[in-house]
Amino acid sequence: MSATRELVAAGGRYAALARLQSRTVLRHRTDCAVGLIALVAQILLSRVVWTAVYGGRDAMDGVPLAMMLTYVALAATQHWLLSPWAFSMIPERVRDGTVGMDLTRPVSFIGQVVAGQTGRTVALLPFAGLALPIGVLLAGTRPPRSAPAALAYLLSLALAYLVSTGLSVVVGLLAFWTMEIHGLFITYRMVSQFLSGALVPLWLMPRPLREVARMLPFPSVTYTPTSIYVGTLRGGALALGLAAQVGWAVLLFLLARLAWAQALRRVVVQGG
Repeated sequence: MSATRELVAAGGRYAALARLQSRTVLRHRTDCAVGLIALVAQILLSRVVWTAVYGGRDAMDGVPLAMMLTYVALAATQHWLLSPWAFSMIPERVRDGTVGMDLTRPVSFIGQVVAGQTGRTVALLPFAGLALPIGVLLAGTRPPRSAPAALAYLLSLALAYLVSTGLSVVVGLLAFWTMEIHGLFITYRMVSQFLSGALVPLWLMPRPLREVARMLPFPSVTYTPTSIYVGTLRGGALALGLAAQVGWAVLLFLLARLAWAQALRRVVVQGG
């Protein structure tokens, strides 16, 4: 019973941290609104570009225009939600020294980071919800082909969130070695957005580049769930995609724990 009570108490602490981060994000609603406007602009521009590429044809290389427009609108929305600009609180807390206070809390540091990331995502959900009807109107987004496909998509989206969170923790922990990772993060964001299929579906990439992308965790964040939604990933390929997501989620969290064990030896509190 004591173990159960402790587990419930720990869950309450993490939930409180998540709520705190949600409130922090919502204090800057203007930034969220600007991000939403940028997302809508990206969806609209994607529609214009891909409509021009198809040149009046209903399909190209076996891919209908409606499917392509659905893919790019959904991929852009997912990437915006799962990979927000302030994707990790670690660098800021290392820089200002508040990481020292984090270490005194009765919950693990990585758990605090994950709870904070969850709170940020929950705060952005209403804005992403606003983008969906806009995507329907601007890009002609269509629903999944069947109920099983919709369930597989939701499962894949949950796994994509775990992979995205694992990536944010691992990259954020680099701040213990470099102190400032802003430039690294910009590079990471550009590479991840391209290789995840958020800009161009992997099936349109040259074969060598596509194979390189599939060896990395990025497609598990955007390409896999979006491809399940539009129906290009099904059967055995769908099962392999879900298995890859599970594998990357586990591997990244193990890597995060290993990196944290090394980073803990390097903690130097500045400021505070």
